[in-house]
Order: sequence, then C-alpha cells, then structure tokens
Amino acid sequence: MDEIKVESNGKALIPFIIFVAIYLASGIILQSQGVEMAFYQLPGPVAVMIGIIIAFIMFKGSIDEKFNTLVKGCGDENIIIMCIIYLLAGAFSSVSQAMGGVDSTVNLGLKLIPAKYVTAGIFIIAGFISTSTGTSVGTIVAVGPIAVGLAEKAGLNLPLVIAALIGGAMFGDNLSIISDTTIAATRTQDVEMKDKFRLNIIIALPAAIITIILLLIFGQPTTISTVGDYSFNIIKVLPYLFVLIAALVGVNVFVVLTGGIVFSGIIGIVYGELGILTFAQEIFNGFEGMFDIFLLSMLTGGLAFMVIKEGGLQWILDKIQGRIKGRKSAEVGIAALISLIDAATANNTVAIIISGSIAKEISKEYKVDPRRTASLLDSFSCVMQGMIPYGAQLLIAVSFTKGLVNPIEIIPLLWYQQLLALAAIISIFIPFADGIIKRNPWDFQNNKVMEK
Repeated sequence: MDEIKVESNGKALIPFIIFVAIYLASGIILQSQGVEMAFYQLPGPVAVMIGIIIAFIMFKGSIDEKFNTLVKGCGDENIIIMCIIYLLAGAFSSVSQAMGGVDSTVNLGLKLIPAKYVTAGIFIIAGFISTSTGTSVGTIVAVGPIAVGLAEKAGLNLPLVIAALIGGAMFGDNLSIISDTTIAATRTQDVEMKDKFRLNIIIALPAAIITIILLLIFGQPTTISTVGDYSFNIIKVLPYLFVLIAALVGVNVFVVLTGGIVFSGIIGIVYGELGILTFAQEIFNGFEGMFDIFLLSMLTGGLAFMVIKEGGLQWILDKIQGRIKGRKSAEVGIAALISLIDAATANNTVAIIISGSIAKEISKEYKVDPRRTASLLDSFSCVMQGMIPYGAQLLIAVSFTKGLVNPIEIIPLLWYQQLLALAAIISIFIPFADGIIKRNPWDFQNNKVMEK
C-alpha cells in the first residue's frame, strides 16, 4: 500500500481490536456451548465488516472520504493480485481432485511405503499432498479416514498417527507455493514465492527429517498387516509435479496455476472423469471455495488502510521501537506477533493478512530481508495453527477417530510443529538460512524491494 506519513494514534486500532475480539469471543462462547468447529462458525468477512462500521463511526472525515479510503485499501495492487491467485489456486485444487489426482497420490504413497513404516508414511504422504494442493485442511480430509483405518488395522498408536497426519499437512501448508498462507505472506511483503520457498525449506526440511526418524522409531505397529490394494494412475499425479516444478524454477504464478488447471482438465477429460461442462463447473467450484478468503482479504485490506491512514500502524511501530534493538529482536517480534494473532483468530491466513503490513514496516525499519519476513510469517503461523486445540486442523483430524482421541492428547505428539518452531527460532540467532540471500533489499537507500 502507499506509504502515508501520519501522527501516531493508538485509538485508530480500536476497529481492528473489535474485529479480532468478536472473532475470538464468538469461538470461545460457541465452544463452551459444545458447538463443533466453534471458531469457524462466524464468517470472517462478517466480523471484519463490524470493524469497518466502527471505523466509519470513529474516524474523522466525511462518509465519502472514508469510503474512498476503504475502497483504495480493498483495491490495493497486492490485495487484488493475492485474491486472483486465491481463485486460481482454488480452481486447480478443485479440478485436480475431481479428476482423481488426490486419490491417486494417496494410493501411490501407500503402495510404495511398507506397512511397518506407515506412521512415517502418513507424514510423508500428507506432506506431499499438502505441498501439491496448498491446503492442510483438504489434506487432512483426504488422508484422515485412511490414516485412522490403517492405525486401527495395524495396531498403531492412534494419537501418534493423527499427529503425523497433522504435521505432514502443516509441512506442506508452509511450503506450498499455492497455499493461501504462502500467497498472503509473499504478497504482503512484496516478494517472490520461489525465494520464500528457498528460505523456508532450509528451516522446515531438518524439522521434517527428524520427525520422520522419530516416527520410524516410535511409530512401529504392534502387528504387521497388509496395507491394502490401493490402485493409482501415475498420470493423474503429474499436474501436481508440474505446478511444483514450474513454480520453483521461476515461472510466473499465474501461468503456473492456469497451466495446472488446463493440464488437470485435459487428463480428466481424457480419462472420462470430466466433460467440457463439468470441467468448467469444477473451475467455478474452486472459485467459490475461495470466496470467503477472497472477500476477507479485500475487506481486511480496506480496514487496514483506514487504520494506517488514521495513525494506528504508526502507534504500534512507535511502541515496538523502544523494545526492538536490532535485526534479531525485530525477527523475534515478528514471530511473536504472528503467533499471537493466529492464536486469537485460529486461522493462519487471516493472521498473516492482519499482521502483514505491521511486519513489513518492522522489517523495513530494522532491515530484515522481506523474504525472511515472509518466511517467518508463514512458518510461525503454521506452527501455531497446527498446535492450537481449537484449530480446524486438529478438530477435523480428531473427528475421524469418533471420540477415541481428543485434541489435548495430540498436542505433545506434534513433533513436527515443535521442531519447526525450534528450527525457526535457532535461525533467528544463528542465521543459517540467510546464506542463500545474496543481497538484502532494505540495504538500498530507496528502501524498495529489489527487482528479481
């Protein structure tokens, strides 16, 4: 968004605080009443609309002036780009699933992994699917029933299997170039997805490898049984590989996702899973599936711009400035900020959207590389989201056990999330991941992100 010089004004944060408070309070109240998925009952766009109404009442200026500010924020270039990517990512995921891509990928993994290593295998399969599809929740929904069935049949530790499933799903959610968290983190910081991936993988991969080793040791079944006859079609896995490889070599994300949609559609038509009309319908279904986050991103962008113009962001920066002494403490501050907001909203994408502009200003002030900031935002949001007992990931995964396991039992076994947090914290004080960054864009006098 355009930089605005304004006076510090803590009261300007009230609309944002009300938005988050309503979001959090509704979840707490509904959960106390025993409502399933309590933190996801109040639609985010409705909650942010309440904050916008409060901003219109509180902030100075005419209605027309405030409306123009809201629209300018909603129509910010990065917000619109982010929203279009959301739509394309949703369409790719929908079309690929409809043509049988997810089923083939799961079955391929189960076919290749020996039964005695199935707990670690669940982590690997979930990680690949989540990285390919960009959704941790979708991965858990797809793999969860199979994971529970295998655990019961092979005499596996059921809570550990569920923890492995969630860990793998969060691994992919953090790294996927079509994940809404990656899209939000990179667009709010004005960086390329491939650069954020390169930083993230150096932190996430060691955590994943150690997790797999632990699962191989402690996830052995009490009895060895056959995994089952899972059929797959390797052709249906190819669109995921295409999207991953094309994105990592630097192909424009719009080209990557559009190509993935067409690739999946052609495969679906050739194999009779889709027709021309159903192909088009699945694309639109993918668009519809992203409507909530699309609308929330636009409205939050508008509210954020109103708050920035009124001096709310400047107030936060003034308060933080006295506590931050340099680049390392700035990174700690960014990590703490995103973790707290995710705990409050129980949604890692929402947390990144809310904290993105603040994190960008902190990184600019203390010369934290924006690619590093995007990596921190995504990593710590996925750590928190994958561990809170009221988050969608834990609640959905546990629901497949039909009451045999509760979220609190899972938390101590979420080894990947714990190791990712540890690796990310270590990377702040021992910047081993920064070796791939050749130049820090904020080291330039113009304080703008260098062209890639």
